[in-house]
Amino acid sequence: MYDVAERVTTVASDVRDFDLAAADAVFIDPARRTGRRRMPAGDSEPPLSWCLAAAGQVAAMGIKAAPGVPHDTIPKDWELEFVAVGRDLKEATAWSPALATAARRATILPAGHTLTPQPGAKVPVRAPGAFLLDPSPAVTRAGLVEELARILGAWKIDEQIAFLSKDVAMDTPFGRTLQVIDSAPWNQKQLTGRLRALDIGAADIRRRGLAGDVVQLHRSLKLSGTRQATIVMTRVHDRPWGLICVDLARS
Repeated sequence: MYDVAERVTTVASDVRDFDLAAADAVFIDPARRTGRRRMPAGDSEPPLSWCLAAAGQVAAMGIKAAPGVPHDTIPKDWELEFVAVGRDLKEATAWSPALATAARRATILPAGHTLTPQPGAKVPVRAPGAFLLDPSPAVTRAGLVEELARILGAWKIDEQIAFLSKDVAMDTPFGRTLQVIDSAPWNQKQLTGRLRALDIGAADIRRRGLAGDVVQLHRSLKLSGTRQATIVMTRVHDRPWGLICVDLARS
């Protein structure tokens, strides 16, 4: 695909036993399992600290990491990329300064769409509009929600919550757009009645920034309508809020 096969050598070896200085570039994929057991979060073999230090032997280096890797464990002059396949966040990759082109990056596969930090005005915070965008977890982990908002001309519904909104539909590979059909302060006692009035018979529940037992809530709804919806438990201007949304294809 990239016409570099003749320049790549595959070695089946513990990277710690390999002479890294003999290579032009190295990609390290540390083990996060011992046998069939997954190591505790943040642990790997070799450890991330060893992999980062190995960049002193070869300047061009990539290190695969768990998607939950804390930002502050990666040196500031490295690039930290979060990779999703569709809506599923799969991994993070740290790129050494010799390969870094941005501080952070969100990449969506298989198409390879990518988003990096861009300076711009602060994104406004407003009440939800007619459409809600749930950014890809790659975007949220990379801390690029405001960059996405500026590209889309969207606003945030709360200073601390990652949902974006707009009064027209948003078409982007970096998030899922839902149409808002009901928006009000969160009132669980009234929720079933609201759903029945909207003919909702099946619902997924998304919770972000608002406490609650999602499993128990789902059991209590007892819906019987013909439409499918997504119930969003969140905050708007730091107030508990509920949104009832439908996919654009079902609206």
